[in-house]
Amino acid sequence: MQVSGKKIVVLGTGGTIAGTSAQAGDNIGYTAAQVGVAQLLAAVPGLQALAGGALVAEQVAQIDSKDMDDGVWRALALRCRQHLNDPEVRGLVITHGTDTLEETAWFLQEMLEAHKPVVLTCAMRPATALTPDGPQNLLDAVAVVQAPGAAGVMVVAAGEVHGARYVQKAHPYRVHAFHSGDAGPLGWVEEGRVRLAQNWPLPQDVYDLVAIEKIVSATDWPWVEVVVSHAGATSRGVDALVRDGVQGLVVACTGNGTIHHALEAALLRAQNAGVRVVRSTRCPEGQVLPKPGDVFPDSQGLSPVKARVALVLDLLRAG
Repeated sequence: MQVSGKKIVVLGTGGTIAGTSAQAGDNIGYTAAQVGVAQLLAAVPGLQALAGGALVAEQVAQIDSKDMDDGVWRALALRCRQHLNDPEVRGLVITHGTDTLEETAWFLQEMLEAHKPVVLTCAMRPATALTPDGPQNLLDAVAVVQAPGAAGVMVVAAGEVHGARYVQKAHPYRVHAFHSGDAGPLGWVEEGRVRLAQNWPLPQDVYDLVAIEKIVSATDWPWVEVVVSHAGATSRGVDALVRDGVQGLVVACTGNGTIHHALEAALLRAQNAGVRVVRSTRCPEGQVLPKPGDVFPDSQGLSPVKARVALVLDLLRAG
């Protein structure tokens, strides 16, 4: 698809990239989401020049991404849809916290016909750090938006470009905190140029317009939880969730979708009571390989937290 416009819209949602600390050099005792997105962009030397003076900033939310919720997702999806439909917009950059970035990326991948680039970026160090990583990540994100043929929902951080399906936060502290498991990155940003290892992500089939409108207009989204199978797991947590009205459960299984027998018995009771149950794996690489006789469907390669997003959206569409 040819993109005629040159405008790049930056949607701010907060996060560490917009965080500040009382003492420069404190990279863990900061408060996230303190700097507005317009101020954030203005502080990056060369960013407007790289974008040809066409950056437009919009504050969608101002939160620590650990507190991400369906209200912010709804607002973000609506703003993305509006801007993507604008022929004057070349692509989008979304500033986001690292903690739930992979979940937001997958939500947007499910919800948007992203024939233009939608690039989420972030930082592991606050804006007041002695060597903040946010400015370079912003420069790299804008470079990806401008790359020939760029399309789809992506994450750009630490010089790497990742697709929304496989990207995961893999480290709680270091700047190079994201990977895509055995799928590997889509490519790298090197001195403002993108070098691809894989093709740009193809926009996947999204829900039909009626389903999307139902999703974004819903006031109460379905209750879906992630439960973990582990040594010594019991049935009590799942039984309590079912009594309280949970509508879906994603299981972070051991190995190739295996589940402790006590937890599995509770999940079978939950499924028989009408609760949707989906299996994923705790393993950071690979995916559950289904086999004949499986009593619970697998997540089609999605991590537990992304499988939860997919199940929420499926329940919304069916509701």
